[in-house]
Amino acid sequence: MNNAIVFVPMACDLIHEGHINILENAAKYGRVVVGLLTDEAISVYKPLPLLNYKRRLKIIKSMKFVDSVVKTIDWDYKRSIESIKPNFVVHGDDWKTNNQKQVRQNVLKQIKVWKGKLIEIPYTEGISSTKIKKILRKNLTPDLFRKDTFNRLLNSKKLIRVIEVHNGISALIAQKSRYKNKEFDCLWLSSLTHSTSKGKPDIEYIDDTTVNNTVNDIFDCSLKPLIFDADSGGRTEHLKYTIKNLERLGVSGIVIEDKLGEKINSLSEKSVQQKQDTIKNFCKKIRIAKNSSSSSDIKIFARIESLIIKKGLKDALIRAKEYILSGADGIMIHSNKTSPSEIFKFCKEYNSFQNRAPLIVAPSTFDKTYEKDFQKYGVNIVIYANQLLRSAIPSMKRTAEKILKYERSAEVSKDMTSIKKILKLLDQ
Repeated sequence: MNNAIVFVPMACDLIHEGHINILENAAKYGRVVVGLLTDEAISVYKPLPLLNYKRRLKIIKSMKFVDSVVKTIDWDYKRSIESIKPNFVVHGDDWKTNNQKQVRQNVLKQIKVWKGKLIEIPYTEGISSTKIKKILRKNLTPDLFRKDTFNRLLNSKKLIRVIEVHNGISALIAQKSRYKNKEFDCLWLSSLTHSTSKGKPDIEYIDDTTVNNTVNDIFDCSLKPLIFDADSGGRTEHLKYTIKNLERLGVSGIVIEDKLGEKINSLSEKSVQQKQDTIKNFCKKIRIAKNSSSSSDIKIFARIESLIIKKGLKDALIRAKEYILSGADGIMIHSNKTSPSEIFKFCKEYNSFQNRAPLIVAPSTFDKTYEKDFQKYGVNIVIYANQLLRSAIPSMKRTAEKILKYERSAEVSKDMTSIKKILKLLDQ
């Protein structure tokens, strides 16, 4: 038997003819060791796989051409390759042109040290994991899929990217938006933008029936997990019904803020007049919210308004500790400053918590801050909380004014999406 070690890195989410072809060819060179990528490794360069690591491991271990499997935690396989020092690395040749070009170069440089050889197998035409996944997603139980995806994101991705949506078309745009290997991981139904989309002020006016209809519209257009902005959660005796309703709809996360009384938007000039709940009372709200859900799948996040109403960093940190002890699955720290400095000060202290939970920010005012900086300070979820609606308003306003000015629509046609493109988008 050939004792040469053949390393084959794989995600193995959906096994098809192309994967079998690679493994079969790899077995010709020696003992096949599959470097099975973890969710964390995969999430660096593409969306999470449909199946978690445990399920994928069971599948790949049963494969005919596989001799052993090694857990691969780096998206460029560096540590696995270094520990194994394979004689051969076998990979599909599609990585010469996709977003793994740099990985290929790194692998070549690494195995050159011990005179290892790279074998590249031609891409199998007519087979697409992406297309297969699209078909499978349409046939999965949507609410279970969303909640499972959200939990895996929390456990595997360093920074979860979330975008605001407020109706079906915004959800469809969020679902389909891509730039290179990047996309949005989750959706956010904001109290502000939901109210604004209905032409109403942000005063907790939107009723449960409207919420249900909007969530259903969003879920008709996207399988991405949804985080819901529940404001203060309303009256304590009503909160358990709110949680049960949102859980039944398939919402993955709920944010409740520690405010009291008549709502004032945190970004309003009047925000300093907002009253903040006592720590004791809000902790009670958190416990009610957690106890109201039928499973641990739905996450309850506590939003702290201490920095908004000028109570300071110390108060925010005290509240964060108490809210986590009361069962909060994560903390959202909010600021209306144009600089992220007070957010980063909070992060530094927060990261030392023994029982640290995921941390959320919404950079509406400190929007010049890059995601890499949030990640550096330990932020786990960044929510672009109002950008889609805010970008739509000036565009609609310009269009309406130009039609009035020119008494026809030709002058605005070049700035609009064509009807054909709209029909194509909706058909997809």
